[in-house]
Amino acid sequence: MSKLKDARVLVIGGAGFIGGFVVSELLKHDVKEVVIYDNFARGKQDNIEQSLKDPRCSIFPFGGDVRETDILDSAMQGVDYVFHLAAMWLLHCKDFPRTAFDVNIAGTYNVLEACVKNNIKKLISSSSASVYGDAVEVPMTEDHPFNNKNFYGATKIAGEAMATAFNDRYGLEVVSLRYMNVYGPGQDQHAVYSGVVPIMLNKIEAGEQPIINGDGSQAYDFIYVEDVARANVAALEADMKIGNYNVGTEIQTSIKQLCDTILELKESDLEVKYVPYSKDDARALVQNRIGSRQKAEKEINFLYKYSLKEGLTKLIEWRKEVGIDQQ
Repeated sequence: MSKLKDARVLVIGGAGFIGGFVVSELLKHDVKEVVIYDNFARGKQDNIEQSLKDPRCSIFPFGGDVRETDILDSAMQGVDYVFHLAAMWLLHCKDFPRTAFDVNIAGTYNVLEACVKNNIKKLISSSSASVYGDAVEVPMTEDHPFNNKNFYGATKIAGEAMATAFNDRYGLEVVSLRYMNVYGPGQDQHAVYSGVVPIMLNKIEAGEQPIINGDGSQAYDFIYVEDVARANVAALEADMKIGNYNVGTEIQTSIKQLCDTILELKESDLEVKYVPYSKDDARALVQNRIGSRQKAEKEINFLYKYSLKEGLTKLIEWRKEVGIDQQ
């Protein structure tokens, strides 16, 4: 029987890009209640609008910040399972490291502490492939060394280490998911901190040349957000009590290949503009990161569903529906 049957679930960061899809995925199951805990700093009402039409889904009414320990504790009372997706993103962490510490490290500690206090059965925590830094070998297994050099990755390493310590000390079940490059509907399409996919789409749909830094050979593992949500539920349903898992496709896609695919889907004949990296970018950006999917497939029964072309097609359709498409 599913662990989610008649369960009460709290989704921290549930109004965010990935969190909104996790909420939607949970509601496909026979849950009793899904509560969204979010401070809406990055989360958006649009990401949960459809889910809130389900009477089993609600927003926790007294706030939703992981730094507010008393409110967080109150939100977990009577809850069976917790998904923790709240975090400051990579470039936010670079620009505001002290706040990133308070949110990503101290905030994760607060979540772990509240889980123990409220006898939570299992916590699914969002980590990141940023813990790896540049790949020593491809695909990267979960045993790949931590070569991270940025503060965001450091916060995720800290979160995983604290989860292991809480499991050892208190028996709290925690699965941490190391997301590869996630894209899809609900991702901020225009912010300064937007990812490479929306930035390229914005350029192409505005009739401007897409820009690639360097020669475009840098390669990543792109995974559609709906698959990431499925991975979260799979991790909950699995019997694993503690562990870290890659969430990706194990498919290597260069930035040039990504751009060519988008141009093909948009039926655009625009030519790519190549520009050199700035000194800061060249030093800070990871050039090669593709994750092995084998451990996740074997131990938590997760395998991606959408190819890159299928996922990008769904994203482009969504942009048209919400009026982001500028053509």
